[in-house]
Amino acid sequence: MLNPRIIRRDFPILAENNIVYLDNAATSQRPIQVIRAIEEFYKTYNANIHRGLYWLSQKASELYEESHRVVAGLINADWREIVFVKNATEAINLAMISWGLKNVGPGDEILVTVMEHHSNILPWYTLAEIRGARIRVVDVDDEGRLDKADLEQKISRRTKLVAITHVSNVTGVVNDVEEITGIAHDHGARILVDAAQSVPHMPVDVKKIGADFICFSGHKMLGPTGIGVLYISEDVIENNEIDPVISGGGAVKQVRISGGRLRVERPRHPWSLEPGTPNIAGAIGLMEAVKYLEKVGLREIMDHERRLTKYFFEKIGEEDLDQYIRIVGPKNPWGRAGIISFTLGEMDPHATAALLDSMGIAVRSGYHCAQPLHERLGFPRGSVRASFYLYNTAWEIDMLVQAIKNIVQKRWSR
Repeated sequence: MLNPRIIRRDFPILAENNIVYLDNAATSQRPIQVIRAIEEFYKTYNANIHRGLYWLSQKASELYEESHRVVAGLINADWREIVFVKNATEAINLAMISWGLKNVGPGDEILVTVMEHHSNILPWYTLAEIRGARIRVVDVDDEGRLDKADLEQKISRRTKLVAITHVSNVTGVVNDVEEITGIAHDHGARILVDAAQSVPHMPVDVKKIGADFICFSGHKMLGPTGIGVLYISEDVIENNEIDPVISGGGAVKQVRISGGRLRVERPRHPWSLEPGTPNIAGAIGLMEAVKYLEKVGLREIMDHERRLTKYFFEKIGEEDLDQYIRIVGPKNPWGRAGIISFTLGEMDPHATAALLDSMGIAVRSGYHCAQPLHERLGFPRGSVRASFYLYNTAWEIDMLVQAIKNIVQKRWSR
């Protein structure tokens, strides 16, 4: 069984700051192994990749390409299906520009859901405006679970893409993306899965899921900021559905002028979608983060977070806080990932978060870039979100619940 107290020794920030860090859905902390890997690159192997024949460049190129293979292995992909980007937001936008502009036209439809992060809504809204397509929104039930009947009613042969989150960053609801992929493909549609909240926390097998696009961010999975991943299935690549849209050095094989005409030959995927000097250090840091997660075990991490979630629900029951705390999403602790969003009475979520911060507890407040979901579930002012990871402990849950109890006693027990 995962031991968070041992794991915490690898995270300098947790030792150097007197804080209970529960904002992991926004970004995770970094272990010393990742920090040292980045430091070692800059101190020992710093050079630009590809096309350099000297040994520094060769070493940097080897590490950069190895990072594609390591990341691909995490999700059971081929390394050629992995494109490095800045973050999940850029990954979705890259899919929208490189695939969407080529394959979506007037009268076509794109399905999104009420539970999506804004980053998985706005790019498709932009595409629909540009191409004259239509956005259709799939509803959720009153606990925030996907309404599959509504999905099946709204999807049709006009649907070109289904864009859906794997795990909601508000409710922790885990969607059956394998089943939804099957529904999309049965209607001739492609599917993009936002896996920003799943890949860092649970086993994800892209071959089993069968999705066409999957995206996630390095900074949410112990890696550095400025590095993310867009998985593009071999089927999409081989069917020539992707057009490189950002051109420049690295994204071209040959540029020649022949007979007064310019002739360009592009490299094979994924390099055609990674122009210019990439985030080499970020890729190396992400590779080290993946190795760390695999060593601990994604299934063990998932089980640990679910135990913490269950413990939280038990503690608020023991402390008789149920009448004051309102949970966003399912009340069943086993039916969700390690994300809990809530409000306290009529308190503004930002005020609640500020009070928790004064007691040394870091949480997030607001809409969490998911305003439609909050409004659909009756939380028009947003919520407070506590999100767990492999280094969080039961005593931190105790501190969170005690802090909530202190707020409740000061405000309502007079």
